[in-house]
Amino acid sequence: MSTRPRSEARPNPLDATAVRRHLHRRPEIGFLEIETADLAWSLLSDLGWRRRGGRELVDVHDHPGMPSRDELDAAVQRAAAQGVPAASVHRFRDGNTAFVAELQGTRPGPLVGLRVDMDALPIQESRSGSHHPAAQGFGSDIDGAMHACGHDGHMAIALRAAALLSDKQFPGTVRLLFQPAEEGVRGAAPMVAAGLVDDVDVLLTVHLGFGTPDGCVAAATELYGTSKLRAEFTGIAAHASGAPEQGRSALLAAASAVLGLHALPRYATATTRVNVGTLHAPGAANIVNACAVLGAEVRADAAAEHDDLEQRARDVLHGAAAMHGVTVDIARTGWATSASTDGAILSRIESLAPRCGLRLLPPRPLRASDDATLFMRRVQECGGLAGYLLVGAGTYGPHHSPTFDLNEAALAPAADLLAALIRS
Repeated sequence: MSTRPRSEARPNPLDATAVRRHLHRRPEIGFLEIETADLAWSLLSDLGWRRRGGRELVDVHDHPGMPSRDELDAAVQRAAAQGVPAASVHRFRDGNTAFVAELQGTRPGPLVGLRVDMDALPIQESRSGSHHPAAQGFGSDIDGAMHACGHDGHMAIALRAAALLSDKQFPGTVRLLFQPAEEGVRGAAPMVAAGLVDDVDVLLTVHLGFGTPDGCVAAATELYGTSKLRAEFTGIAAHASGAPEQGRSALLAAASAVLGLHALPRYATATTRVNVGTLHAPGAANIVNACAVLGAEVRADAAAEHDDLEQRARDVLHGAAAMHGVTVDIARTGWATSASTDGAILSRIESLAPRCGLRLLPPRPLRASDDATLFMRRVQECGGLAGYLLVGAGTYGPHHSPTFDLNEAALAPAADLLAALIRS
């Protein structure tokens, strides 16, 4: 991990490529985005945007998907070593990295919200000479962390749009919603609970890639609802040979749950997914294991089926625990819902996209989850409009892989389209 102090000047927000590369070097995992939030906070201050952030804005202290105390403290030390001002470190520490920025236009109009995800993934970035960021000197400085889903690009798009709009020549008000921890769908729910989109008239979010051709924009379909579950099994330790009957194996219960979860029936009425991604059980070969922690997810493209699938998954976890005589504690660490783009937003994009060098395609399936849907659903419930836009970025290497990269030529047109939508 690099700890050299930050020496380069802050990038010009109009230069989306420079912003993206600055962020790509310093990726931060969900709820640890102190450096990332500080960069956006500082640039927006220079542009005259009003900002609100910190623990007074969003309460995350009891969130079940929070990083460990050691990880939170390490993020503070890393940010301070990089020269982040003490005020920003204090504001954004302990997972409080969410913030909003607002700018009021010169004439009456709607309140437009733009969701901006900030976090990276726990992936070691490729250092191969064939990997463009490594070859060009802006690969990740942080071991085990990488922007492998384009969130650095999303930040660059939002900040360029903010710079373009700083002339205030638009109707109404713009609210930028800088969201932590999209990976694991953990960061949106606390912001929604804080009421940050209850008064939003139009909510927009952008995602780069996912097979969208270069130079094109499309509304996303098939955004899956999902629940991330952490199940902690607690049994009784015993000698595996001398007194196995006295033990109750948490590991066997968790292993039974893994098989049961993957055996759950699929649905004729929806597309569904089930996956167990982690299973940790410390101990030794000669001990009946007393503790096991399992991480799993369910997904579906319809709300009723998603809720039913989650309940079935919980039943499997409880059943496996009962079968082996152990207890299980289940926490939902993150979630997203299904959502769709309103047709009125597509109608506005149809005329504006060509002016920004983009071609509007028919709606395209995402076949993934994003907790931007929680913002979208809340805005729609309150009578507003919401849209989720996919912008082609010629991605190299799959999303969530060590070789992921994107075509930076997509950044400026995407920002220009957002600014044009807000001005229209």
